Amino acid sequence: MKTELFIDGKWQPAAAGGVFDIVDPATGQIFAQAAAGTAADVDLAVRAARKAFDQGPWPRMSAKQRAGIVRRIGELIAQRKDMLAALEVRDNGKPLPEAAWDVDDAAYCYGYYADMAEAAEAAGPTPITLGDERFTSKVVHEPLGVVAAIVPWNYPLLMATWKVAPALAAGCTIVLKPSELTPLAAVELAKIIKDAGVPDGVFNLVTGLGADAGDPLSRHPGVDKVAFTGSVPTGSKVMQAAAADIKAISLELGGKSPFVVFADSDIEKAVEWIMFGIFWNQGQVCSATSRVLVERSLYAPLLKRLAEEAGKIVIGNGMQEGVLLGPIVSKGQYDKVMAAIERGRAEGARLISGGKRPTHLPDGYFVEPAVFADVPLDSWIWREEVFGPVVCVNAFDTEEEAVRLANDSPYGLAGAVMSDDLDRCERVAAALRAGIVWINCSQPTFAEAPWGGYKRSGIGRELGRWGFDAYRQVKQITAFDRSQKWGWYLK
Repeated sequence: MKTELFIDGKWQPAAAGGVFDIVDPATGQIFAQAAAGTAADVDLAVRAARKAFDQGPWPRMSAKQRAGIVRRIGELIAQRKDMLAALEVRDNGKPLPEAAWDVDDAAYCYGYYADMAEAAEAAGPTPITLGDERFTSKVVHEPLGVVAAIVPWNYPLLMATWKVAPALAAGCTIVLKPSELTPLAAVELAKIIKDAGVPDGVFNLVTGLGADAGDPLSRHPGVDKVAFTGSVPTGSKVMQAAAADIKAISLELGGKSPFVVFADSDIEKAVEWIMFGIFWNQGQVCSATSRVLVERSLYAPLLKRLAEEAGKIVIGNGMQEGVLLGPIVSKGQYDKVMAAIERGRAEGARLISGGKRPTHLPDGYFVEPAVFADVPLDSWIWREEVFGPVVCVNAFDTEEEAVRLANDSPYGLAGAVMSDDLDRCERVAAALRAGIVWINCSQPTFAEAPWGGYKRSGIGRELGRWGFDAYRQVKQITAFDRSQKWGWYLK
């Protein structure tokens, strides 16, 4: 299997003829190759998107016309769910039920933003009340322009959708650059977008390595906005590149999210949500609640139950029934996770469960879910993102201490709190310095609610109306009543 680039409605090889390998993380074996796009391909794609925006019909269609096509994308995704989910498993490694859930979410997003575009058009311009009655003013929204969407490997189809769906619905044109680790869902998305009837040049796909394709895309002067999801170091580079032309930018970056558990919580529910918050998608989740703070009287019994239940998680190939934890996405990421576990032990954290390769899985990139206790607060593993199935647990004595420890982080993407005292939950939720806070749960995500973080976790918001407005320009139009007199220089 060998894939090509999709530029201006046509499939084509990379200009330089290069390809790169795609590896199944469950076996470590190459099963496909993708075109290795470079700056020349990026330039062709941006030029196509630029022409489609400046001269083509897409931004000039009524929102209702665009919405019909965007809605069709979601319908086609739903129709091809089984194929897309199986492809995500082989490309990314996640268990099949998780991949199927992701495909459902992606399909829903296109319908959601199609509805939003129609509703925005029906609402019309927003009138503004001015202090001078001789003038009238209104606010209109227009498509922002050419969007460079650079997405990660942990949710290949869904993370692309979070950018592509609202951007298309708003009337923008797009160049999508997926992760080189998991580009295949984006290739299928391009096929679906073409089949749905999106005009040529509106959506373009350039696969390739970050340095060869992602960097020139973020720097290209023909791009109006860069929408990036990924690591903090890469996000910083993207931001610097975009600054040269003062491009609009949105960044959804990493996190080291806290989960505060009070002693009045049900221990079984707490363990279940802790595991969901860190072991879902092999812990390869930017919002993963990887720092768990437990009130001291519950600390020892919760650790015991958490270690017991983590040890029961079924690990294996994501296509096998009953598997709840698949492989890490790549050899490089696997090595980073294993190095983080060893560093945690070296820095004095107590490993109470997991952290090794499963003995029955000698091939692929598998690791047992790791539970650390009594983690030094200044240790690397407590403060930095591992992006793997590794959870760190510490005790606290007071609500004030819990909030202080939770907020003691350079990140602020998400946080969670669990207690039977809902007033306390609301207090803690209000005190957490994070863009997303869950009460008595962890990780539920909805297309209708804003997604993004504080501090080093990013800039801007995706999803909901906030994600739609991120791809629209705001224009003020003010008019003078010609029947009125103007007393400055016309007497």
